[in-house]
Amino acid sequence: MNVLTDNWDLLSDGFVTTLKLTVYCGLVALVVGTLLAACRVSPVPPLRWFATAYVTVIRNTPLTLLLFVVALGFPKLNINLDFITFAVIAVGGYTAAFICEAVRSGINTVPIGQAEAARSLGMSFNQTLSLVVLPQAMRAVVPPIGSLLIAMVRNSAIASAFNVPDLLSTHKEMVENSYNVLLVFFWIAAGYMIITLSMSAAFAALEKKLAVAR
Repeated sequence: MNVLTDNWDLLSDGFVTTLKLTVYCGLVALVVGTLLAACRVSPVPPLRWFATAYVTVIRNTPLTLLLFVVALGFPKLNINLDFITFAVIAVGGYTAAFICEAVRSGINTVPIGQAEAARSLGMSFNQTLSLVVLPQAMRAVVPPIGSLLIAMVRNSAIASAFNVPDLLSTHKEMVENSYNVLLVFFWIAAGYMIITLSMSAAFAALEKKLAVAR
């Protein structure tokens, strides 16, 4: 317990930073991923090509490499942001590619007759997608999106190697202060489990609510 009590301020600050990363990266991933999915099913070919290229490249690129590109490449373009913002862009943009495919698979589960009926009523593509298709698709994609966002929390730990003061980064100072390495990582793992188990419970409740509403 000494590891926890002696380093409470350090661990709590890292925990809060990890929570912020989770929220910000999750928002970026959900918004960008949904927009990419809309582009992938769009009747406009350039939008489909762009979204397909983005998903193909990002899904086949290691997250560590993407973090290097953002953290080291953006300053070369005179885009100077703090490390947390760089991490949000990299991790959120990376997860968005997977969210896109999850949302697109959900869109494909909606009977085509739904979209045809909406178009027969004079709805535009955007109206059909946002008002008819996506609300139905989201019921099917809650479980995979939940899994992806939980994986995102674990992936965000890589940001500690890029000077982001998250939960994992706290191990450096504690190990330097001669605390037991196993206990240090035990409490760090416990912090991540609190976040991921809370997210699992929230998505399970959401899935149950949407299932009842059918």
